[in-house]
Amino acid sequence: MSSGKLMLGVLAGVAAGAVAGILFAPAKGSKTRRKILKSGENYSDALKDKFNGLLDVVTRNFEKVKVEVSDYAAEIVNQKEAGGPVK
Repeated sequence: MSSGKLMLGVLAGVAAGAVAGILFAPAKGSKTRRKILKSGENYSDALKDKFNGLLDVVTRNFEKVKVEVSDYAAEIVNQKEAGGPVK
């Protein structure tokens, strides 16, 4: 199991537990709805932060691979122009 799936599972479990706790707490309906809304916003923000971090990692890795492929292609072209064996 990847760490991303594990983290998503943990966040979902925490969110479900928080919502269940709020729903079963003896409070006025409007207070309960505000608590649920606030909890949802907090979890949404945390999930957005995780997603943005993952997106940054993927983007960096993509750029790295793109540079490596470009360098390799240039090396192949240079070898072909020089008449040497192409790897």
